[in-house]
Amino acid sequence: METKHVFFRDIAAELEVPENGTLSRTLFSDDRLKVVVFGMDKGQELSEHTASMPAVLHILRGEASLRIGGAALDAGPGAWAHMPANMPHSVTALSPLVMALLLMKNA
Repeated sequence: METKHVFFRDIAAELEVPENGTLSRTLFSDDRLKVVVFGMDKGQELSEHTASMPAVLHILRGEASLRIGGAALDAGPGAWAHMPANMPHSVTALSPLVMALLLMKNA
């Protein structure tokens, strides 16, 4: 049985940040994990929301202001945050931003 794999040399390069907008692209999805990369221009926001499953935010490029479970956090390249299911969170891009969102299914 052949094991399949997925490889991206640089997932931040998979998406261009749109001018005055936000763009997302699903890079991977199976029955356990979904990986979405977001590109957000400076000043763009993902308003407060929740996810029905545990999630990880990983900032790949740029600066962001995060609000996770009521905590205000400044985040730059390499910043990483785990959130349990149903935790309120929001993201505001302080500069052109690329971030990865990992959603853990059936966790």
